[in-house]
Amino acid sequence: MATINVRRDVKDSFYRYKMPRLSAKVEGKGNGIKTVITNMTEIARALSRPPSYPTKYFGCELGAQVKCDDKNERYIVNGDHDAAKLQDTLDGFINKFVLCHSCKNPETDFIIKDNEIQMDCKACGARNTADMRHKLAAFILKNPPSVASKNVRKQRKAATAQANNIGEDADVDNASPGDDDADGEDDDIISQRIQKQAAGLNMESKLALEDWSEDTSEAAVAQRMKELSVKGAGAFTGDDDEEEGGENKYEAFGNWLLENKTSTDDAIIEKARELGVLGKYKACQVLAQGLFDENVVSQIPKRGNLLEKFVADEKCQKAILGGIERLVGNDYKDALLKKVPTILMKLYDLDIIEDEVYLKWGEKPSKRYVERDISKEIKKAAAPFLDWVENAEEESSEEESD
Repeated sequence: MATINVRRDVKDSFYRYKMPRLSAKVEGKGNGIKTVITNMTEIARALSRPPSYPTKYFGCELGAQVKCDDKNERYIVNGDHDAAKLQDTLDGFINKFVLCHSCKNPETDFIIKDNEIQMDCKACGARNTADMRHKLAAFILKNPPSVASKNVRKQRKAATAQANNIGEDADVDNASPGDDDADGEDDDIISQRIQKQAAGLNMESKLALEDWSEDTSEAAVAQRMKELSVKGAGAFTGDDDEEEGGENKYEAFGNWLLENKTSTDDAIIEKARELGVLGKYKACQVLAQGLFDENVVSQIPKRGNLLEKFVADEKCQKAILGGIERLVGNDYKDALLKKVPTILMKLYDLDIIEDEVYLKWGEKPSKRYVERDISKEIKKAAAPFLDWVENAEEESSEEESD
């Protein structure tokens, strides 16, 4: 098997870190055409990463749906992609999620801590944070490696020896597999489709075109804080989150947001860090309700980068939907109820919430965030969007099975 340097910019033939050259096979035709990466398992072993990670990375970078069948070691990227293009894309994965940012050696292990992916380098001892802005980061947080570091090290050693053909084939366990449900999670194709079909949902109203302004009077802020407080339906925190004087830190964050809606993303992140709520799922709920108002449809795209910083895992995704539910149900029901599908579509376009989270949220009314009757109204209003997501998932599954 042909081998190449893990870092292809290193031309030294004696470079110790080797991996197999990527091999790809195109199958099917028409809408069912797909590219099978025939040696993804061997590549992943050489990189000490689960095969689902680079496969999902291909989906993110190429705008294609992927399928990870760990049991049969079959990894698929929808569409016709040649091996050279995939190899170039793999270089990006290696640079972002394998190489140490300090010494550039691939001797790194993942450590998940405080909703961050830290890359612990065994070569130089440095510990750096991976690129949390990339879509793959959310997938890794949801599907963390489960293999102990010492086993990962053995895998790297065995895979390197095998790649260099310096011994018998090693009997090494596969790195931590990804979630079998990873297939179809890339939403770029779906996003394009939803843009085309959005008109058919008849989700926009004249309210979106009006010039609204936020009432920042003391009375208005007090009323909003009453709805944000722990006394409202679905409290943000427990007693252990209270600060001196009884003020809840999430309530403090919400209060600050109400008074500083036009602050930059960096300022909001700094305030969340100052209050100790950055990376906490409850902060996502406060963010959605405190940052947005009746202009939420136009505001969400402008705050996409900020939302990505806060939404790190499934609990954060659910909390964002909970905050939107409170925003609509408690604050702007008359203005926003009919626009719920549009709001969800805008979030969908950011690719920060998984399809199954939307569907689970819409299954039944809940009194977690608002009164049950209000929750029922909101989820009924969301039905066109939820139906579309469910149908899109079914179509994706059928295409992949073909």
